[in-house]
Amino acid sequence: MEQYKQEFIEFMISCEVLKFGDFVTKSGRKTPFFVNTGFYRTGTQLKQLGAYYARAIHAAFGEEATLLFGPAYKGIPLCVAASIGMSELYEQEVGYVANRKEVKDHGDKGILLGAPIKDSDKIVIVEDVTTAGTSIEETMPIIKAQGNAEVLGLVVSVDRCERGKGKKSALSEISERYGIKTTAIVTMKEVIEHLYRREVNGKVIIDDALMERIDAYYREYGAEED
Repeated sequence: MEQYKQEFIEFMISCEVLKFGDFVTKSGRKTPFFVNTGFYRTGTQLKQLGAYYARAIHAAFGEEATLLFGPAYKGIPLCVAASIGMSELYEQEVGYVANRKEVKDHGDKGILLGAPIKDSDKIVIVEDVTTAGTSIEETMPIIKAQGNAEVLGLVVSVDRCERGKGKKSALSEISERYGIKTTAIVTMKEVIEHLYRREVNGKVIIDDALMERIDAYYREYGAEED
């Protein structure tokens, strides 16, 4: 596993973004782990996060992307941070654009904020975590309504490696349905591999008891291997 992925996993722990316990996902699944990107709350944290996203975007799409799209609301700071990361790490000027939940009818009118979407743009959608893939269903029509820009793909911070609406992972389903590439900074399999019986800040994050619960969760909701 690449060094930056290991660092990102421990970064999520230190920011309290990745937590273990008893949670319910947006799709209604009871899960022993949860990722909440709303806990990135400082300038330093967002700068670091943007660099991690930039590495994942560059690894998957090279220098193709001209625009990063952040679905409202959580995607907005993520795509802004990622665009800064692309500029600082790779000297690649990538614009950002996001949607509003409500269409604005005064001043800067319309549903978008940030850079306009041009037909020549190649867009990467920046999300937090995708489980059932419902968010992308709302995002794609917004982008397509702006013209003929190409959506290269989707990047999330963590691939939960669980089923979407069928037996394959949500990211695989999205890739197949929309004909785009999907990627993540890390997968939950990488997270578990790195944290199992490992101390972070003086504490073992995933012990044997928690590992049993995680295994049980994946027996029920784990995606088929692609």
